[in-house]
Amino acid sequence: MDKNSNWALSLHIPVMIILQISFLILFAVFTRYDQSEAYRNQYENAEGVGSKVLAHGTINTSYAMFQDVHVMIFVGFGFLMTFLKKYGLSAVSLNMLCSALAIQWGILVHGFLHPSYDICAANVTTSAAEELSAQSDVLYNNNCTPNFPWIDISLGTMIDAEFAVAAILISFGVILGTSSPLQLILMTMIEIVLFNVNKIIGRDILGAVDAGDTIFVHMFAAYFGIAMSRVLYDKNAATSDKAGTTPTSDLFSMVGTIFMWMFWPSFNAVAAADGDAKMRALINTYLSLCACVMSSFAASALVNSKRKFSMEHIQNATLAGGIAVGAVADMV
Repeated sequence: MDKNSNWALSLHIPVMIILQISFLILFAVFTRYDQSEAYRNQYENAEGVGSKVLAHGTINTSYAMFQDVHVMIFVGFGFLMTFLKKYGLSAVSLNMLCSALAIQWGILVHGFLHPSYDICAANVTTSAAEELSAQSDVLYNNNCTPNFPWIDISLGTMIDAEFAVAAILISFGVILGTSSPLQLILMTMIEIVLFNVNKIIGRDILGAVDAGDTIFVHMFAAYFGIAMSRVLYDKNAATSDKAGTTPTSDLFSMVGTIFMWMFWPSFNAVAAADGDAKMRALINTYLSLCACVMSSFAASALVNSKRKFSMEHIQNATLAGGIAVGAVADMV
């Protein structure tokens, strides 16, 4: 009876194994490196001629900001969630689990909804392509499949995946301490699909512009998290003494807040258009965050009966400036 009970509580183990095997198969069948950046070619592009020039320009322009967002996801969000005194280790570890799952599933879902199809030259035969390939170092696509829905993976794909992960982690913060690993896995799988559908409706159909994803990430994830908290509501968990904080847990949470605060300009600017729009996004987010810190500290002390700063306010409200300005950061 005890063994059966243990396995009943360990369903997340086979689920994770099955999901990862499924991801391996789906990636092997449907994904490939982006044809313009990760395969050697000599086609004209925005940076000049050839994939080496284009890839070099893309890395110089966006990879540093991608790394900033990556740190926000795994370090910032991870430590921000450690405010509950009994769930510090769970917060950091499950944050990492949900992020890794969401990255892979997010790339697949986004790719299935935005597939890439080969454009085959009618006058170039397979033998001609092989001959051209043999005469130079340029790699040509010898197996052109115009009807196959490929998923091209590039740095842009990785950035889109990071934004999807951010939505998952915001919802995760709402139900922290009240959900099991299996429930978090199911939530991640469902929310990634709805997140991408919501972006298609907002961006492609309604034409909404949201460089910092204030609408499509933060608002969507917050409302989704509220819905999840209603579904998983447990009165005992709501009144449990495990929901409190300690000075140590607040300290670790503040570390996450500072990491998030430092890198938020990159979060808002990485998806903005290159040039002056990206620069405006950086400057506007930077100044908005500074103003938000001053306002948050003042408001926290003002509403406290002892006129002291509340760590709960500081850990979260100081980031609100970056979120609020995100939708218009590149336009103001």
